[in-house]
Amino acid sequence: MQTSQPMKLRPHVTQAVWGGSRLTRGYGIDPCGLSNTAEAWALSAHPRGSSVVVTGPFAGQSLEQLFAARPGLFGSRCASMDRFPVIVKLIDAKEDLSLQVHPRDGDPVLLPGEAGKTECWYILEAAPGARLCLGLRGAVTCAQFAAAIADNTIMDYVASFDVAPGDFYFIPAGTLHAIGAGVLLAEVQQNSDTTYRVYDYNRLQNGVPRQLHIEQAKAVTDLLPYEPSPSPAGGETLCACGYFTVERRGGSFTGQAGEESFVHLLILEADKNAKLMWEDIRLPIAKGGSILIPAGAGKFSVEGDARVLLTTV
Repeated sequence: MQTSQPMKLRPHVTQAVWGGSRLTRGYGIDPCGLSNTAEAWALSAHPRGSSVVVTGPFAGQSLEQLFAARPGLFGSRCASMDRFPVIVKLIDAKEDLSLQVHPRDGDPVLLPGEAGKTECWYILEAAPGARLCLGLRGAVTCAQFAAAIADNTIMDYVASFDVAPGDFYFIPAGTLHAIGAGVLLAEVQQNSDTTYRVYDYNRLQNGVPRQLHIEQAKAVTDLLPYEPSPSPAGGETLCACGYFTVERRGGSFTGQAGEESFVHLLILEADKNAKLMWEDIRLPIAKGGSILIPAGAGKFSVEGDARVLLTTV
């Protein structure tokens, strides 16, 4: 049994009041009977939603189960971790997401066992005029921030940015943010589902306003302007931080899964003949696909015309 062989994953799919259907129409994501496909958790071992192995010797196991049973498959950097380190998602915002913030590791407001959430976004599609909210227009005091939340003027203080496909944003925990209507993106983040909503446009869900988390948000929000990094024009590496490294690859390419980390491939585009090759295994790949290559698997290649987001830790 070749336990180090690449394996396809089936995403965990979620719906939301703001979610659309482009992941089903354009990325091959099964809606699983949901009313929309707001998010597809392509790589996840989170208790609230784990992706599932669909090829190879571990087919049928959730990634959460596999990480618990065989942590060595994921590399030496994961060996001392009590949880899988990252989540990779596709997110389709038909409507504006809430203005929200994520805590840092160790913030006092975190419940036991929860982690912080630094993340990054790679823009795949953007409707005309689509925008992202990121940080504040200028520095504000804690009192100003609290007052703006209380009187529903917080959006007057938030900075927003026009977006286009290919743009990239690194978002440290503590950054106030929101994905705007019409944006479809790939997200790589810490393995956390902790979100503090600050403002939700007075929107109702099932006849009642969605829960806000004002006190927690006031405790963790960075009250300074956000400084976006320039979107890389040519290089492969989009970001390399203490939690993950994200690269974009295009066309045919070769890669290496060393002993330190697994390699995850999120397929953003692929022609009908594209495939992943490893030893004598050939895996057809398609837009929206998710492939995990275990640590120590060595050399692999993508053949055909493909565009891929590659994540390691």
